[in-house]
Amino acid sequence: MKKIAKNTVCLWYDGSAEDAARFYAATFPDSSVDAVYRAPGDFPSGKEGDVLTVSFTVMGIPCLGLNGGSAFKHNEAFSFQVATADQSETDRYWNAIVGNGGQESDCGWCKDKWGLSWQIAPLALTEAIADPDPAAAKRAFDAMMQMKKIDIATIEAARRG
Repeated sequence: MKKIAKNTVCLWYDGSAEDAARFYAATFPDSSVDAVYRAPGDFPSGKEGDVLTVSFTVMGIPCLGLNGGSAFKHNEAFSFQVATADQSETDRYWNAIVGNGGQESDCGWCKDKWGLSWQIAPLALTEAIADPDPAAAKRAFDAMMQMKKIDIATIEAARRG
């Protein structure tokens, strides 16, 4: 059994924690499904033997997926922010999430098919909106505000003016 982390992100799912954990493990580096725990008895959203929780890691962050039922849904108040090195990596993660039943949102945000929000944030974007030249930062920011998936070349062109 893998050592249990002192602090773990607990994510609520409606019976699909294992599917979500396996998708994250297959999609992101430094990610894994660490353990699947089955209920020793019936519980409000399942029966004895059903998957109750899944211990998994997403890009080095320990998580626990709880199959808690339909009472609570993910929302944008919590998201994973993925810093990407280039357009290829940005496209790969974005397309994996959106192409697997997810949906696009604005400014580099998307949701996976389980409703969990992700920010696919190229380092070039972070650097551009933190540019010491306020006009360059504003141009990059304004360009980002028009996008769904971040286009690094457009951000860099806006930054340059």
